[in-house]
Amino acid sequence: MANVEHSGRAGEAFGGAEAGARFRMVRLGLWAVAAILVVRQLAVVLATPSGDRLTDLETWVGPEGVLHVKGSLYDSTQFTGTPFGGLVLKPLTRAAEQALGWGWTFGTLLLVVALGLVAARALPQPVSRRTSLLAAPVAISLLMLSLPVRNTLWLGQTSIIPVLLVLLGCFAARGQRDSGVCVGLAAALQPALLLFAPLLWFTGRRRGAVATGATFAVCTALAWAALPHDSYTYWIHHIAGTGLGGEADALANQSLHGALLRFGLSGPLEIVLFLALGAAVSVVALRRAVRYARDGQLLLAVAITGCAVVAMSPTAWQHQLLWVLLAVVGRAGRRTADRTVWPVVVLLVMTLPGKAMLPNQSLFVPVRDNTILLAALAAATVVPFLSRTAPEFARPVPTHYARPVPARFRQVPPASSLRRVLTRPNLFLELVAMRLVYFAYQQIRLAAAGDGNGTSGRARAERHGHQIHDIERFLHLDIEHWANHTVYGIGRLRSFLDFYYESFHFVVPLTVLAVLYLRRPVDYRWARTALGFATGFALIGFWLYPLAPPRLMPGLGIIDTVHGPQDFAKPDYGTLTQLTNQYAAMPSLHFGWALWCGIVIAVVAPRWWLKALGLIHPLLTVTAIIGTGNHWVLDAVGGAAVVGAGFGVGYLLQGPRAAAPRRGAGNCATSHDGVADERRPIAALPAAEPPSGAAPTAAGGSSRSPGRRPRTW
Repeated sequence: MANVEHSGRAGEAFGGAEAGARFRMVRLGLWAVAAILVVRQLAVVLATPSGDRLTDLETWVGPEGVLHVKGSLYDSTQFTGTPFGGLVLKPLTRAAEQALGWGWTFGTLLLVVALGLVAARALPQPVSRRTSLLAAPVAISLLMLSLPVRNTLWLGQTSIIPVLLVLLGCFAARGQRDSGVCVGLAAALQPALLLFAPLLWFTGRRRGAVATGATFAVCTALAWAALPHDSYTYWIHHIAGTGLGGEADALANQSLHGALLRFGLSGPLEIVLFLALGAAVSVVALRRAVRYARDGQLLLAVAITGCAVVAMSPTAWQHQLLWVLLAVVGRAGRRTADRTVWPVVVLLVMTLPGKAMLPNQSLFVPVRDNTILLAALAAATVVPFLSRTAPEFARPVPTHYARPVPARFRQVPPASSLRRVLTRPNLFLELVAMRLVYFAYQQIRLAAAGDGNGTSGRARAERHGHQIHDIERFLHLDIEHWANHTVYGIGRLRSFLDFYYESFHFVVPLTVLAVLYLRRPVDYRWARTALGFATGFALIGFWLYPLAPPRLMPGLGIIDTVHGPQDFAKPDYGTLTQLTNQYAAMPSLHFGWALWCGIVIAVVAPRWWLKALGLIHPLLTVTAIIGTGNHWVLDAVGGAAVVGAGFGVGYLLQGPRAAAPRRGAGNCATSHDGVADERRPIAALPAAEPPSGAAPTAAGGSSRSPGRRPRTW
C-alpha cells in the first residue's frame, strides 16, 4: 500500500483513539472479505473434478498436451500463447499432474494478490491515508470477483502474468532499464502490449521504451532459434496468433476484430476496417494516456493504454481483459451524484455477464454481446476523466441534503450520510438498478421452480397452495371461488378486470416514478427507496415460499379468466410465460405495487381528487387479482406487509419524508461534509467551489502530506 505516511498512528490521524479503533475494525473487515473471496475461489477450483478445471493448462502441459507432442505447437490451434510462452511453459511438463494443478492455482492466487497490492500502491495523488490503507484489500476483492480472474483460475491461464509485469515495470522497477525489461517480457508473452513502448517514449522514459523493444526482440529471437517452425507458424501463418484458441467471432473475443466479425463483416473489408479502427483507437488512447501520465495519474494512463490493447488485439479473450477493471481508478463526473457512475459501470461489466445487465432482445444484442469491448473503448477514447488540476477532482460539487425532519426515535436516521437528498439521482444508475432487480428475480425464479414448470417445483408450490387455502378457510377468507365465478359470469366485468390485470401492473408504477423523477426528485427518492425494499422483501418470499396461485391449483375449480383453461404441468402466462415466475404468488407484487402507488399518490398529490384516484387503484387491483384467479386473499395481505416493511425500513434508515424545497423558502441544506448553510434557501445555493488559490484536496486529507512526493515518470 503506497503513498502512505509512515509516521504517526492511525488513531491520531482519524480523530482520536475511538475513531482509530473503528477504522482498524473496518480495515480488518475488508481484509477478512478479501481472504474469504480468495479461499472461496480456491475451493471452487479445487473442488471441481479434474477433467472440468484447468482445462487450458491440461491442454498445454498435461500428458496429452500440445507441449508434449512432437511437432508444431499450433497444429491443433489449442495453444494460444507465443512461441516464447511455449518455451517458458515447456519445463512444467515434467511436473506431476496433481501437484501442477495445486501449484498453478496457488501461484495464480498469489499473483492476483500481488497485482492488487501494486495497483493499490499506484493510486493517483492526492490520496488520503485512510484511502491508501483501505485500497489494497478492496483491490484484491474486486480482482477476485472479476470475470477475467475467475476465468483465469478456472482455465489455468497465464493472463495475470503480463498485466503484473507491466504494472511492476511502471510502478515498482527502480530504473528505466528495469522498467523496460518488465514490459518487454510482458510483450513477449502478449505482443499487443508493445503499445506500452510508445507510452514510455512519449512520457520521457525513452530508455525504458528502448529496453522494452530490445527485450521483446531478444525473447522472440530466442524462441525463433529454439522453435523455428512454431515461430513461423505463429508470426507468419497465424499473423501474431490470429485464429488460435477458438473462433474469432466468438462472444469470448472482446476485440474490435471479433465485434466486426459478429456484425457480419468479413474478408478484406473487415481487415481494412479493423486496422483503421485499431490505429485510430491506439492514437487517441495514447494521447489521452500521455496527458494523464503527465498529470500524475499513472495508473489511469496504464489502464487506458491497456484498454486500447484490448480493442486492437486480433483476439482478446475474457481472461485477458483485466485492463478494463484497472480503469475504475479514473474520476469522471463533476458532481458527487455522478462520481459513482463510471465505477459502477466498470464493476458491473467486469463482474456480471452481459445478460444480467441487458434484456435478451434483438435491440440490445449488439451491446450485450460487446459490453466489455464497449467499456474498453469508452475508457480509451471518450470518458472525460478529470485532471488533478480540476477543482472537482478532489472536491466534487457537493450533494445537498434536506433539513432534518424530527423523527419519533432519536436513532433515526442512524447516520448523517443517510439523510434525504434534494437533488435528482442519476438516471443511468436508476435504470441499472431496475435491471439488476429483475435479473435477481430471474435467478430466484430458476432457483425456486427450476424452469418454471418443473415437476418438483410445481409439487412444492401446490403443497404451499393447499396450506394457504386451509388457513383461509380457517379464517373464513376463502372467497376466491365465489369471486372468480361471479366475475366469470358477468362478461363486461370480466373483460374490464382482465384488461386491468394485464395493463396496469407495470404502467402505473412506472408512470408514478417518472412523474416524481421529473417533478419531485425529493419525493422520488423517498418513494423509490420504499419500493425497492418492498420488492426485495418480495423476492425473498418468492425464493423461500414458492406458491401456486388459485388458477394453477387442481381440484379447486378456479377459472383463469385472463389466459383460459390451464395445463397444470405447463401453465401459460401469455407472452410473459418465459419471463415470469409462475409460482410467485406470495406476496402479491400486483397488489403491493398498486398499494405503493396509492400511498404515494395520496401523500404527494396536490388535489383531493387525485388522492382519491390513487386510492382507487389498489382497490381495483385486489379485485382483479382475486376475481381472475391469479392470487389468494392472503397474497394481497403479504403484498401489503412488504410495502409496509419497505416504507418502515426507509423511515428507519433515512428518517421522515422531507418536504420539497420551495424557491424563496427558508429551508436550509447541508453539503456532503454535513455543514449547514443557513444563509440562503436551497433553491439559490450555488455549486461549491474551492477557495481561491487553494489546491485540490482529497476527502479526509490534504493534497500534499508531509514527506510525500507525487509520482512522476
